[in-house]
Amino acid sequence: MDFNLTGSLLISTPAMGDPRFAHTVIYLCAHGSDGAFGLVLNRPLPRLRLADVLAQIGIEASGPGATARVLAGGPVESQRGFVLHGPLAGGEDSGQSLPDGLMLSASTEILRAIARGEGPEEWLLALGYAGWGAGQLEAEIAQNAWLTCAAPRALIFDAAPGEHQWHAALRSMGVDPMSLSAVAGRA
Repeated sequence: MDFNLTGSLLISTPAMGDPRFAHTVIYLCAHGSDGAFGLVLNRPLPRLRLADVLAQIGIEASGPGATARVLAGGPVESQRGFVLHGPLAGGEDSGQSLPDGLMLSASTEILRAIARGEGPEEWLLALGYAGWGAGQLEAEIAQNAWLTCAAPRALIFDAAPGEHQWHAALRSMGVDPMSLSAVAGRA
């Protein structure tokens, strides 16, 4: 593999054969020769809010983010939570460093800080993740199942999750969603 997509977005195309990933936008947290790991950004879980998740693990939510949506981060380990976030006040290190100053945390400490209203300004909570074995993602990209692009923070944290986020991600690349086809050729 001669490229690393860590910190990039994957945007599914109509050629995506797996319905679990139709119209998805995924932030790639890790990509290397042994595989890839990412979080689906545009699949909010219906009726599940941060306060619900916090209550399940015994944390009282008093901060303004208590009503924030929780995302279905992917089909793998769907009971495990991941917080993708910007820097913490005071520059504290709370997890895995990602490109552009982002962090990935799986500890309850970041959730406690968010619950108290002392967490990072930008964050999202996803349950589960999307994972690929060695060479699997590269094969899917070669089959035109994914487009890749930079990951502007506005697309990660500010876009309304769902179909709108998928459209916005495509438009950020200059791609009209209506122009995509499930059939692609190679020159």
